[in-house]
Amino acid sequence: MKCTFKIQTLNISTFVFKINDKDSHNIILSYLIHGCYKETLESLVTSTGLKVTNAQLEDMEKRKRILHSALEGNALDAIHLTEQMSPDLLENNKDLLFDLLSLHFVELICSKKQTEALNFGQAKLAPFGKVQKYVGKLEDFMGLLAYVEPEKSPMFHLLSLEYRQHVVDNLNRAILGVYIVFSTVLHI
Repeated sequence: MKCTFKIQTLNISTFVFKINDKDSHNIILSYLIHGCYKETLESLVTSTGLKVTNAQLEDMEKRKRILHSALEGNALDAIHLTEQMSPDLLENNKDLLFDLLSLHFVELICSKKQTEALNFGQAKLAPFGKVQKYVGKLEDFMGLLAYVEPEKSPMFHLLSLEYRQHVVDNLNRAILGVYIVFSTVLHI
């Protein structure tokens, strides 16, 4: 039996993608809102005539404060501000709440406040141990207490800026998700 294959080449340059100015401006606008780039957003709005409400700008500023709090090592402030902005968000997203609480735990470890970290872990993180998916994570975080230099432990990645940024990105997406659903409901 003989198999024959026909190889066809496709020239991508034959396809023309046209994006009009309005679509490209809206894509950029969406990116700027997502990234909390208020000054650049205001400049784009001024130069293009796009519309952004004061409520959108205020929400962006609130979100920016929340994200900066978490990035700068103030996870409890980020939790408090998130609850003010969107009271049910963390209650309905236990994974995100766990991640934010774990950031505070890490902050205590890095500040050499092991006793306070242990107490915090027992009070705030231990209840998550009732759910199997959190057990491994809890073991990793609690394992940090065993090291004089936790940055040299096998769980050092939990202390990294990359881990913190990952949690902050998830928080940003969650907040945006709530407001996108809310604004969609208002426009129906």
